[in-house]
Amino acid sequence: MQEKRREKRIELTLFLKISSLFKQDNVLVHDIEAPITVINISRGGIGFLSRSNLPIGFYFNACIQLGDEDAKLYCVVKIIRVEEVKDTSYVTYNSEEKTGQSIYRYGCEFVGMAPVLSYIFDDFEKSMEE
Repeated sequence: MQEKRREKRIELTLFLKISSLFKQDNVLVHDIEAPITVINISRGGIGFLSRSNLPIGFYFNACIQLGDEDAKLYCVVKIIRVEEVKDTSYVTYNSEEKTGQSIYRYGCEFVGMAPVLSYIFDDFEKSMEE
């Protein structure tokens, strides 16, 4: 597959929960409690897995910690792509295998993140190389 991202992807595993989704036209979905497993991150966005079927075009708030306590990204993430994954070898938030339940792979972009926060990615990439 040809890489289409402008920014380098960093492989990692983070476990988060999405508690609500929203859209710009004041559509709000509460009490989702969708566990997700972040599998890669770049300056442009994240890729994650979930057993929950989340709608494209919706946003959620995230706090992503890369490295030490000071390297937290508070950001808004927009879901832009989803595909059902047949390979269930991924480690997910709740790794307990549930027969017949689909796993979805999502592609998301960061929305409105300040460019000054790129130092967090630089520091994290450097720590991964060491």
